[in-house]
Amino acid sequence: MAMKFKFWGVRGSIPTPGPRTVKYGGNTTCIEVNNASNDLLILDAGTGIFALAQTLSGQSPIVAHIVITHTHWDHIQGLPFFLPLLSPQNQIHLYGGLDPVTQLGIERALTVQLQYSYFPIIEAQVKARVHYHTLRPGEPIQIGSTTITPIVLNHPVLNFGYRLEDSDGSSLFFTGDYETPSNPYSADDPDYASNQQFIDAKLFEVHATMQGVDALIVDSSYTDAEYAKKAGWGHNTYGGALELARQVHAKKLFLTHHEPTRDDRELETIFQNVLTKAGAVDFEVYLAREGIEHILR
Repeated sequence: MAMKFKFWGVRGSIPTPGPRTVKYGGNTTCIEVNNASNDLLILDAGTGIFALAQTLSGQSPIVAHIVITHTHWDHIQGLPFFLPLLSPQNQIHLYGGLDPVTQLGIERALTVQLQYSYFPIIEAQVKARVHYHTLRPGEPIQIGSTTITPIVLNHPVLNFGYRLEDSDGSSLFFTGDYETPSNPYSADDPDYASNQQFIDAKLFEVHATMQGVDALIVDSSYTDAEYAKKAGWGHNTYGGALELARQVHAKKLFLTHHEPTRDDRELETIFQNVLTKAGAVDFEVYLAREGIEHILR
């Protein structure tokens, strides 16, 4: 069985379901991955995880591995609605980084939300066996047939990108939220050279982790014109995603984290303009779309 993945949420920042987003989807980030050993892997727990949970209804027991890139709301707000949490027969493994400010692990993603102030069920009422796993940059973990390697990516909070590589050699990389780092100093500033050296070293590490993946799933929220006003917000551009795919020799590129103000027609117009401007590319390019499954061969 080849590794395959399915988008359950492709929207950034805030869910926007409705007639304007019915084709590509309005739920926030969630990707289901099934590997060669038939494990259930879930990348991020935005509102899309609720629809994913409906497909698991009637299955028992369930062992789910939920891997979180970062704890901004649009990537974790679906966690309390992941219904397998309510059955004592199920096991839920939650993976993520150690917050450098609070020094808390990924357990805070549930603990913060499951309070009566915010939700009608508290953490003590969760029936499933929940296991928390704190990940460290560059240290791979093994889930069944899949090796997952986390790497820190540029965003206003600790954000892991993940490379998933299966035993059959198939691979994907998901950035979560990512902004290509840039040097804030002018070229004549005495701090420019040392800062650029740090950026170049980091980009080398990032590109090495992404190198040659079958599928590269990238935050591509903005056009170049929009980015001029939103630099530092932690998100990439369409053009930046294409350039990244070129640099790491990805076989397929998936553009995701769609800007919440865009409707389906606007997404497609921007996409076509970006492809026209880019010219010939030696990889396949897709707009991420809810409900679509992709098999890595």
